[in-house]
Amino acid sequence: MQDLIQAAGKVKLLVLDVDGILSNGYIIYDGEEIETKCFNVKDGMGIKAVKWAGVKTAIITGRSSPMVNKRAKEMGIDYVIQGRDDKLEALNQLLLDLPISLEHCAYMGDDLPDIKALQSVGFSATVANAHAEVLSRVMMVTTRAGGEGAVREVCDLILKGHGKYEQYISQYVLD
Repeated sequence: MQDLIQAAGKVKLLVLDVDGILSNGYIIYDGEEIETKCFNVKDGMGIKAVKWAGVKTAIITGRSSPMVNKRAKEMGIDYVIQGRDDKLEALNQLLLDLPISLEHCAYMGDDLPDIKALQSVGFSATVANAHAEVLSRVMMVTTRAGGEGAVREVCDLILKGHGKYEQYISQYVLD
């Protein structure tokens, strides 16, 4: 666990997939063919916490959805890249404009299109219900499934790695 915390302490950019990570992976169409997704409020709180600690945040997703833009804005996500199947290429393009290297990135994805990005960053994580090929290639597997607070687990670990977890929690408790 200490190795994970140490690796998380180097993170300057947290990059997240959407379907299966920030959402439960279900794509629901209503009677008017409008797509909906479910997001977990705990993940949003975790993202706000790492931003408080000075970590930049990004979404890279293969699908394009207006709900992703809305939720990203609510959480204060710094960069949103949609409609990109090659996640590593998208990440490398994003990093061209930032003073951050792959070594200082955390990436969280759950399926085959995420593997190259997961293998290229300094901290890689996935959810408990990820594809088997992903599970075998990451540093951290969360106890929770995608869309059920798994991102929050990674965010808490990043806060611990930065030595800011207790300070962040102290804002919300009396003791």
